[in-house]
Amino acid sequence: MARIKYYYDTETCKYERVKVTTWDVVLNLLGFFSVALMLSIGILLAYNTYFESPKEALLSKENKELQYHYNILEKNITEVNQVILALQERDDNIYRTIFEAEPIPSTIRKAGVGGAERYKKLLDEGLEQDKLITETYSKIDKLKKQMYIQTRSYDDIMKLAMAKSDMLSAIPAIQPIQNKELTRLASGFGMRIHPIYKGRRMHWGIDFSAPRGTPIYATGDGKVTLAKVSYLKTGYGNQVEIEHGYGYKTKYAHMQMLVVKKGQNIKRGDLIGYVGSTGGSTAPHVHYEIIKDNKKIDPIQYMIQDISDDEYQKLLELAARENQSLG
Repeated sequence: MARIKYYYDTETCKYERVKVTTWDVVLNLLGFFSVALMLSIGILLAYNTYFESPKEALLSKENKELQYHYNILEKNITEVNQVILALQERDDNIYRTIFEAEPIPSTIRKAGVGGAERYKKLLDEGLEQDKLITETYSKIDKLKKQMYIQTRSYDDIMKLAMAKSDMLSAIPAIQPIQNKELTRLASGFGMRIHPIYKGRRMHWGIDFSAPRGTPIYATGDGKVTLAKVSYLKTGYGNQVEIEHGYGYKTKYAHMQMLVVKKGQNIKRGDLIGYVGSTGGSTAPHVHYEIIKDNKKIDPIQYMIQDISDDEYQKLLELAARENQSLG
């Protein structure tokens, strides 16, 4: 029940009832609703300021998850980039140095992957975070290109390694007979006394003395280009020549018997014949020569495999003695 209001009338000295008009009611209602509206707006603003709506809470949760996964992605990209940089440095400064290959120019390694036009389709979609997305795609594309270049580089290194391996196997690097005690080297490369003419003449190889029938081995991989049997009492006698490639040839002379034939492919350490004393020889031995780019060179420089530094030094001393050759 509405409260009845009175006022004191000084003329009649009585309390008279306050008459409420419709306009007064309307004004009161408007005032009430105005205050209520202002309070509602204030409460709503305060709620929106300090509290999230369910939709905003969901979006905020999604944003945090996306930010978390983006940070992980960015960290992974950085780590992959560091790995690729380490591979590039190792490639240029170690592998290519070993195989005597030029390093890949930085202009090729760091070449760009195109500008914004490359991602025009993404930009046309009107993405909210188009800059962030295109930058991430750009980083990934750059890594993919660097990985492709590095893969191609490793293909080149593999080819160089195979060629290097073939070259190392082909270069003469062992003694043509077993000489563990280092007592078989009878005469070295250089001016020596000829066994028949007794004058000083150039000796174009190294003589290894050994009993007849001692095995003779190929000193490097190659192909037999000469397997000659001679009955003359002068010259190299029974001999074998091997073409090793890379400018190298070896010759084995005064052999008793050959066990290879022309055109035969052989490996280092394969048996090619036996020690004899054919041709212009004065005692059983094998005369061994190395020819590099059609020029005869001192074979002692290449006898480096399967011997120690001290043993090699002893071979050098034996080869340096200016004595008489055996043929």
